[in-house]
Amino acid sequence: MAYASSDQGDDAPLAVKILIAGGFGVGKTTMVGAVSEVAPLRTEEYLTHASVGVDDLEGLSGKSTTTVALDFGRITINSGLVLYLFGTPGQERFWFMWNDLVHGAMGAVVLVDTRRLDVSFASIDFFESRGIPFVVGVNCFHGVKDRTKEEIRKALDLDPQVPLVLCDARDRAAARDVLLALIDHLLAARSGTAPQPVA
Repeated sequence: MAYASSDQGDDAPLAVKILIAGGFGVGKTTMVGAVSEVAPLRTEEYLTHASVGVDDLEGLSGKSTTTVALDFGRITINSGLVLYLFGTPGQERFWFMWNDLVHGAMGAVVLVDTRRLDVSFASIDFFESRGIPFVVGVNCFHGVKDRTKEEIRKALDLDPQVPLVLCDARDRAAARDVLLALIDHLLAARSGTAPQPVA
């Protein structure tokens, strides 16, 4: 059952658990850190020679750390709604943790990198197979928008109803917009209102 708790009285905000997921090196830790109103909890460790040949570092020449358990942050959307964000580890060897992290989640953001779309397929399959609503956040590294939304949607074989939002995971406002798109998506699904196809 999804976690949406407000058991401290009628005035307490609704607490909603959201996962920030995606492949290795797509910007999950960055996004949680950019949008969280509290100092985020991070479980990052330095990449070592032991990960050579295990973790695919192609296209990630500047990456020196990796999440080994989770990232955690919080953002208050308004007086009645607080999101608790759980960033997942990206490497395949840590995917077993997703089965625990997903418990109680009402929805997810799948963050993708257009330079390495193939690392996003497993994340999308994970949420689709469990019937968990999600949106796709396209992290435009260094502001580069090298593909159109239509091209990205086709490459990822996304359902027409899944929102797709271009963003910069480093920017608080942009990351918040992705989360708001997810909230809108969740509300539409909950009310039974069929959302319009998203470009």
